[in-house]
Amino acid sequence: MRAYDPPRGPLAVLYQDHELLAGDKPPGLLSVPGKGPELADCLLSRVVAEHPAALLVHRLDRDTSGVMVFALSAHAQRHLGLQFEKRQARKVYVAEVWGRLEGEGVVDLPLIVDWPNRPRQKVDHDHGRAAQTAWRAKRSGDTSRVELRPKTGRSHQLRVHMAELGHPILGDPFYAPPEALKAAPRLMLHARKLAVRHPDGGYSTEFRAKLPF
Repeated sequence: MRAYDPPRGPLAVLYQDHELLAGDKPPGLLSVPGKGPELADCLLSRVVAEHPAALLVHRLDRDTSGVMVFALSAHAQRHLGLQFEKRQARKVYVAEVWGRLEGEGVVDLPLIVDWPNRPRQKVDHDHGRAAQTAWRAKRSGDTSRVELRPKTGRSHQLRVHMAELGHPILGDPFYAPPEALKAAPRLMLHARKLAVRHPDGGYSTEFRAKLPF
């Protein structure tokens, strides 16, 4: 694992009101603190520094960029947390993957932590937890732009599923072969859109983060 050197810069706030805050997480920054003081810097700590009432609702992988939403009250945290738990939050990611991928489909492969190699995950049909990812190719060539809609929220789900499909995400240090790893300066995975029901009123609220690649 490479040394942790998170990006600097101001907090990118996409939306804020009395109940929630949506931010655009840069790649290379942890969502929550890791173990040890050298891993204390994270998006949660940066948000709390400017908005002390902020509470965690969900996470993104360190190398994934894009939309993260934070609650600004205990009520909002419960409300939003249940939406993620019940798979009611609608998430759309964009990835650049290795090779020519056309059409659309669903990857349905159960996942479990690969304990000797954690935090890596692996497919396990006997003991893995159900995981489904809908995908649709947006542009195809030597590499392909793909829209990903996870139906479940397993750790590394999109990364493992695309690798198992034969099209690993470019720049993925865990699942991409050397040529796909070297083809990009970062993990080419971005949380483009997140739609939830607002904690105050239940109306649909959508947040978008501009695609950085």
